[in-house]
Amino acid sequence: QVQLVESGGGLVQPGGSLRLSCAASGSIFSINAIGWYRQAPGKQRELVASVNSVMITNYADSVKGRFTISRDNAKNTVYLQMNSLKSEDTAVYYCNADVRPRAGWSYRNYWGQGTQVTVSS
Repeated sequence: QVQLVESGGGLVQPGGSLRLSCAASGSIFSINAIGWYRQAPGKQRELVASVNSVMITNYADSVKGRFTISRDNAKNTVYLQMNSLKSEDTAVYYCNADVRPRAGWSYRNYWGQGTQVTVSS
């Protein structure tokens, strides 16, 4: 089994910064794409940012220039540096990863439990 554990959420004022972390553990042979989604109250879950195994990144238009995603393959960890936060960034942020649990197995998709980010004065 694979677990994704997020950390780093919290309350921050508009214009502030937060850094989210997501550590993958368990049966992991390799990780392909890993990234962050978010879901605000009453809205659908949306992609925030992702990074694949060759470090190609993808960002939602709403966060380009403000958020930076990075990954540490040695630690099976992905980070999301969020700067210039706005009230509309308030949401539960979920980690998502495509993991190959063992050599020769197909990739499987996993979700973390989520971490709350609240941007408010």
